[in-house]
Amino acid sequence: MDTGASSQTSDSASIVVAMPLSEEPGLGTLTIAGYLRDVTERFGEREALAMHTDSGVERWTYATLWERSIEVARALTTCGIGKDDRVGILMRNRPEQLAAAFGTALAGGVVVMLSTFSTRPELAYLLEASSISTLLFERHIAKRDFAALLREIEPAIETAEPGRLVSTRFPFLRRIAMLDSAEASAGKDAIETWSDFLGHARTTPASLVEARAETVKPADIGALFFSSGTTSLPKGILHSQRAIAIQWWRWSRLLSFEDDVRSWTANAFFWSGNFSMVVGSTFSTGGTLVLQPTFQPEEALELIRTERVTFAHAWPHQWAKLEAASNWDTADLSSLRYVGEATPAVHHPTVKTIWHEPLAFGTTETLTVNSSFTSITPPEVAGESHGEPLPGNTLKIVDPLTGAIVPRGVRGEIAIKGPTLMLGYVGIPNDQTLDTEGFFHTGDGGYLDELGRLFWEGRLSDIIKTGGANVSPREIDAVLATHPGVKLAQTVGVPHDTLGEIVVSCIIAHDAAVIEEATIRNFAGEQLASYKVPRRVLFFRDEELAMTGSDKVTVGALRELVTARLAGSETGSADR
Repeated sequence: MDTGASSQTSDSASIVVAMPLSEEPGLGTLTIAGYLRDVTERFGEREALAMHTDSGVERWTYATLWERSIEVARALTTCGIGKDDRVGILMRNRPEQLAAAFGTALAGGVVVMLSTFSTRPELAYLLEASSISTLLFERHIAKRDFAALLREIEPAIETAEPGRLVSTRFPFLRRIAMLDSAEASAGKDAIETWSDFLGHARTTPASLVEARAETVKPADIGALFFSSGTTSLPKGILHSQRAIAIQWWRWSRLLSFEDDVRSWTANAFFWSGNFSMVVGSTFSTGGTLVLQPTFQPEEALELIRTERVTFAHAWPHQWAKLEAASNWDTADLSSLRYVGEATPAVHHPTVKTIWHEPLAFGTTETLTVNSSFTSITPPEVAGESHGEPLPGNTLKIVDPLTGAIVPRGVRGEIAIKGPTLMLGYVGIPNDQTLDTEGFFHTGDGGYLDELGRLFWEGRLSDIIKTGGANVSPREIDAVLATHPGVKLAQTVGVPHDTLGEIVVSCIIAHDAAVIEEATIRNFAGEQLASYKVPRRVLFFRDEELAMTGSDKVTVGALRELVTARLAGSETGSADR
């Protein structure tokens, strides 16, 4: 149950130093290529990947994944990829995507995962910001034809030869290779087919690739991910080789997975959380990734049955769609073993298992998790906390205005440093993103209790400041969620002339529920201090609340919606 918090903590100050990384159990080689080599040596003939297609089921063993990754690496090496060159990967979750990622690392390059949701301007921005020299992409994704989008973005593609693109807009981009079933559709331009690209592997021996991989050090650049960019342009976040490998190794320990893991996911690996948790927790135990390139609820439930999936990784909005699927009631989910208490699956009649999904805190800047307990930690130890800092990490809570460490139990901004902290943002000096001691200030609010456990309370920008008091919307939402008529609660602060902000709760009621504003306010008043009770309660339909990719209501958009609805109406008096 020990996650690594050491005794190097202060009884009064909100700072905790975890055990050294060198003492963390279960770590192997701390490079991307070294990780793949380790798991291949351990689990070579076990099934690593499975993907159902119209023509059947594609299955790769760990040995096959290694061979295919080496093939990509040989092709990249022949095509001129050198140390730290960036290779963009624009594909859905499929075996070739992972071979491209591992192959890039084996060749000494930097993996750049690009969003398959990108529109034309978003794709152009990502290509400019990433400075990739090679793009490996899947042509048809949903309704997008990325070959057509690329030719629209850069007309020079249509007149260049493969590997010889000259673009003043994307000055580093030289080669583009397309994964598509219709190989002949590549055209007579800079975009070459996947088979032609892999054909370059013939002139580079595998021994050269493996020699390259041996030169890569844990501190070298491993990957570039982009933040979600819900309020601004996405930031490019550079991570070291060891950050990626550390998280891959530790996730199986945190989740207490055994060697029976068969993971299903349709969540994209261009999000660092999925790339880190799903890949690592599965491969580190010799498990199988059951890939679904495009989320289809009925198909997903059938995949869980036919592939005997033991761990299903989905976002809350995907779970809602699974529960609403036409075959939910008749689905056989009896293979599921690792089922979180917050998912609908835990209540499915065919699911007979008890497993605890630990609460954790992390950011893209720390390649997801940086504090957690393990899933087998007793409830009386973990409580409702988001864990202790993981090995190698130091966590502190600071006053967001002064940067001074606050006392235990006092709310402030969470700051973190450690071995999985980003190398930096692309184009932004670290002295503009880290404090003088090397801590990254996350912009998230929370506190440390007397035992050194972290309690995360949400983004600081979401904290409501009303009448001089700080109010956590998460606390209010947790109370309102216990009302039998409430399906979803989201609380925001709305500007007010005298209070600074007033507390407004937005409610989606269950279909059959009839509830009124006064009912909700009275209910909240029974459990919350008066200043935390919502001044106004507004009711919405499901489709009215904007959702982001992480299934959180977009606070900025919701605040604008609430302000507009309240415009012209009295928001309440200033007294509590």
